Amino acid sequence: MNEDYGAFVQKMKGMTGLDLHLYKEAQMKQRLFSFLQKKGFHSFTDLIERGLQKDEALLKEILDRMTINVSEFFRNPCRWEVLQTSILPEILNKRSNPHIWSAACSTGEEPYSLWMMMKETFPGFSFSITATDIDSRILEQAQMGIYSSRAVENVPPAYLQKYFEAGPPAYQFDTKAAARDIRFKKQNLLADNPVREVDVIICRNVMIYFKEEAKDYIYKQFYGALRPGGVLFVGSTEQMFHPEKYKFEPAGTFFYRKS
Repeated sequence: MNEDYGAFVQKMKGMTGLDLHLYKEAQMKQRLFSFLQKKGFHSFTDLIERGLQKDEALLKEILDRMTINVSEFFRNPCRWEVLQTSILPEILNKRSNPHIWSAACSTGEEPYSLWMMMKETFPGFSFSITATDIDSRILEQAQMGIYSSRAVENVPPAYLQKYFEAGPPAYQFDTKAAARDIRFKKQNLLADNPVREVDVIICRNVMIYFKEEAKDYIYKQFYGALRPGGVLFVGSTEQMFHPEKYKFEPAGTFFYRKS
């Protein structure tokens, strides 16, 4: 099975540029094996020979399975409160038009959460958000802005009334208004150039899927992308135990400032 998986990894890198060697193998195999069974393939080799080389739609579907697309609005609300009451005021005190990068933005809940927060809490400031993800289909879904009841559970009622239509079960976000400030862009964190000259990077619940060498590379890329004094915001299971290794300093739990 290891040789079988190794051939699949090499094939995917050649076809898509996605290097699965940098992802934790056990977790990735588990995600993919259920997909193989569901689609009627007997092995990774079978998938390559009967599927990937002949079916472009299947390739897009398996890319969707491999990438991590689990999100919700204002995930871990207490952390967003710190962003709102501490981190962003500090940034805005130094810069009136901040540039924020939502890295691995998935289906858009994160950049849209940030956009609503900026509009409601800091209405006098202009800002821009670059939202990136490796999965083009997911980015298309993000730009459509249609969400389930579960996804919007943490949205404040006033925001839900102002920025969403209909629901339940489906809620339509006001993507037209947000499009003035948010740019969605396809990007591979492990291969493409980072977004530059940013004041805040939000990258949450993604790093846990990478091996240490991949994390090391991405943290260095994030450091280079931030302006002096800029802040990195990570997920609740992704605490950086030695931020000084990457020239960051703690700025609160799960927040790290470029020193």
